[in-house]
Amino acid sequence: MSLLDVLEIRACRRGDEDALGRIIDKYAAYVCAVIRRVLGNRMAHEDVEELASDVFYAFWQNADKADGQKLRAYLGSIARNKAINRLRQYHEDLHFEDDWISLPAPSLEGEQAEREQRALVRKAVLGMEETDRRIFLLHYYDCRSVTDIAAELDMSGEAVKKRLSRGRVKLQNQLNRGGDGNGEADIRAAGQCADS
Repeated sequence: MSLLDVLEIRACRRGDEDALGRIIDKYAAYVCAVIRRVLGNRMAHEDVEELASDVFYAFWQNADKADGQKLRAYLGSIARNKAINRLRQYHEDLHFEDDWISLPAPSLEGEQAEREQRALVRKAVLGMEETDRRIFLLHYYDCRSVTDIAAELDMSGEAVKKRLSRGRVKLQNQLNRGGDGNGEADIRAAGQCADS
């Protein structure tokens, strides 16, 4: 908790641009690091800076929703979401001519198996206890780090890791009963993130 952050947010709510400048000075490096972690080397430095500006603009527009006790996590969440959205936009903007790359057409059986796999994972995750489900969704679908999840949920990093581990075991057992015996791969394939 930072009393200074609480005071700066209050000043931003009153329209104090100098307070916003101080928040930017304090958190710009962190926001850029979050964005770089999501984007990797896919985009130029200028894109990272532009996204960071978007993050602070979004904060400025929604300062009334910010919690001074969790400002770092709040800014990190905005940064992560903006970066993920930029990646989605980037992938949508990539258009390949059909003759550039030759891939076999997906089979109907493969598409059906993938839909079944996703349905099994969805059902298993939705059946989890609420906190475990939230941790799983934040980690595997929103690509959030254990540290960020711990900060957002007021838990220790170790507690988050244990819940992820227990949850993976439960999901794997559940998927092995209803799937093809490849539960861990099913969990990873259904999410956006490939890391654990």
